[in-house]
Amino acid sequence: MYQIDFNIPSHIYFCGIGGISMSGLAEILLKRGFTVSGSDMRASALTERLTQAGARVLIGQKAENITPDIDCVVFTSAIHKDNPEYVETMRQKLAFLSRAELLGQLMKNYPCPIAVSGTHGKTTTTSMISEIMMAADTDPTLSIGGMLDSIGGNIRIGNGPYFVAEACEYTNSFLSMYPKLALILNIEEDHLDFFKDLEDIRHSFRLFAQKVPADGLLIINRDIENCGQLTQGLDCRVRTFGTASSNDYWPLAISSLGERGITARVITPEGETEIALRIPGKHNIYNAMAALAAADAVGVSRQISLKALRGFEGSRRRFEYKGEFNGVTVIDDYAHHPTEITSTLTAAADCPHNRLWCVFQPHTYSRTKALMEDFARALARADVVVLSDIYPARETDNLGISSADLQRKISALGTECYYLPDFESIEKFLVKKCIHRDMLITMGAGDIVKVGEALIRA
Repeated sequence: MYQIDFNIPSHIYFCGIGGISMSGLAEILLKRGFTVSGSDMRASALTERLTQAGARVLIGQKAENITPDIDCVVFTSAIHKDNPEYVETMRQKLAFLSRAELLGQLMKNYPCPIAVSGTHGKTTTTSMISEIMMAADTDPTLSIGGMLDSIGGNIRIGNGPYFVAEACEYTNSFLSMYPKLALILNIEEDHLDFFKDLEDIRHSFRLFAQKVPADGLLIINRDIENCGQLTQGLDCRVRTFGTASSNDYWPLAISSLGERGITARVITPEGETEIALRIPGKHNIYNAMAALAAADAVGVSRQISLKALRGFEGSRRRFEYKGEFNGVTVIDDYAHHPTEITSTLTAAADCPHNRLWCVFQPHTYSRTKALMEDFARALARADVVVLSDIYPARETDNLGISSADLQRKISALGTECYYLPDFESIEKFLVKKCIHRDMLITMGAGDIVKVGEALIRA
């Protein structure tokens, strides 16, 4: 594997530079004096930000973009081997790295890398830890899988000993990381276009846990089924959180405040404390317990941690208030897995509203097909569901399914459900059907957020 010498800036090319993680890594290298260039299929706010920071960004991926002066090309997992830039990189025999390998090499430059993994909750928990570390004046470097208003984006370059990053399991990316402190929030079936089954996923998380050194710490949710199989025989120390009183961190009582947030009395190794959040949802208490455990592990004052959690207003696209149209409250959420959908709709149920509308954009054909029944049950929690076409992301084959299949499943459960393929049709439908005091949640990992934003602007 090619090793970047971070003390000698070179020319790094990012294929897919507009991605949330790739753009952040590119920005870190720019701040370190590297020459950065790259391509993406379309311009965006992230590519514009990189251009202003000094990167050369090309729109469209072409063989001629790969020039001999490039020292290393970085690819995302979404780049296929028939991509013209990949083909040309191989033809010229240029050095190359995956996004995850670059992230792992960056982490080695910090005394205490912190990696947050799990099927759900990574961005929120990483953001919580980030807020705590900044409040504690540790001057951390941050790489978040979502936009955090307090840092004006998804990346922060600091000079302190901590590097806080999300650790994604897709294509085993997190196995390229070198955490001193690792978190495993939960493990469920997902990314079945890569993993064989749940056991395959669990195996990867076990390998991730084994990467924590003997003087490091693993923080894990013991509600994960057969959690002991993941932690048995590890060299590192282990701390747990979860629902049961046998955990190091567990909630004695949780109280929803509706749209004003949620509070919990939590038992910790240092005694009982209270976590108060401005964001709703019981699941966020568990995210906060994991973040608190991480902060405790590195010696942050409990007072500072709790104050930072009280001030945390969430990251973008995580139950984000967008505005109103015709007296209808519009929320946007990134949920694209049945468990995430259930958590978001459960949190919404605690907020004042008349009818709860969920405008859902399924993400990838493989995930939709594999988890069809679970998606139907989760979405049926809304009063009315509107489905758009499936967002293909990295996929091209529809596997013989469409959102119409999911619509039939949801309707069979007794929930009012509509399938309207394009955004314009959805927007016109919602203007006619939504009434004052309804709550509308646009939901999915694609671009469904545009629907709510268009309704607010109209």
